Amino acid sequence: MTIIQLLLVSGGLMAILAIGYVLLAGPSASRESQRRLQAVRYRHSESTDTKVESQLKKAIAARKPKMHRIAGSASKAEALAMRLDRTGKGWTVQNYLYASLGLALVVSVILFLRSGSAALSLGVGAVVGLGLPHMVVNFFIKKRTNGFNSKFPDAIELLVRGLRSGLPVTETLSVVAQELPGPVGQEFKGITERIKIGRTMEESLQETADRLGIAEFNFFCITLAIQRETGGNLAETLSNLADVLRKRAQMKLKIKAMSSESKASAYIVGALPFMVFIMIWWINPDYLAGFFEEDRLIVAGMGGLVWMSIGAFIMAKMVSFEI
Repeated sequence: MTIIQLLLVSGGLMAILAIGYVLLAGPSASRESQRRLQAVRYRHSESTDTKVESQLKKAIAARKPKMHRIAGSASKAEALAMRLDRTGKGWTVQNYLYASLGLALVVSVILFLRSGSAALSLGVGAVVGLGLPHMVVNFFIKKRTNGFNSKFPDAIELLVRGLRSGLPVTETLSVVAQELPGPVGQEFKGITERIKIGRTMEESLQETADRLGIAEFNFFCITLAIQRETGGNLAETLSNLADVLRKRAQMKLKIKAMSSESKASAYIVGALPFMVFIMIWWINPDYLAGFFEEDRLIVAGMGGLVWMSIGAFIMAKMVSFEI
């Protein structure tokens, strides 16, 4: 059996596993029936709490955009441009593609000169060219999101102080844009600029929420929408929201501290095989030369990389908690 046939068989097995997972991981019938029962309970209940909760769910559903309007859903290029915009670095899709292509070519050429295996060089180059830029973009998105979430409760408190002093909501948004640096100030500045050119505050906030994709900012938008529909003290509502967001951040830090040992173990277990392989290759290259020359060992090595990636993905999901 040639290397092409082995690769085709391996790809077919992986495709069968992926299709089986998709078929078996469909929506749960019990959860769907429970959701329908909850909807009926909200509709016919006389309790004030359930009516308020029903109004909240209706407001959230009304604010949820249609599937074809979700930011980044029109095309892959639009989704990539949206991810690059979330980094706050001003990168374009062309810059991303050029960087990925250049990185893949450099890695492929270096590995081909070192090993002489064209198939292995192209495979590793493609993986590095596609994976490393994606990881870098994810890193900067996460960094900017964390910076936004750390300052966002302060922005809400500034809004509360402005509202209590008698300023309208649009003026307090301008104050936040001027006073707070970093991602929060930039996003609120964009909101105020859209309001100045004639967009409604609802549309401006929704556009920013779709572009950011941050749950905390979605809470803020939903709070303003519900207050506009039901009335009440906006300053008090926003003050409670700021307190909830701070407690949410504290809970995330507690979860991070409690899961730090498991994450460290996952990092060590996942990185140890690669570190040992690199060290042995550095000390005695002839001992591992077969993994770069013989077809069977190349396929076995690639299969090991695939299974190691699956194990690392499972461990990452086990130590990842959402609140």
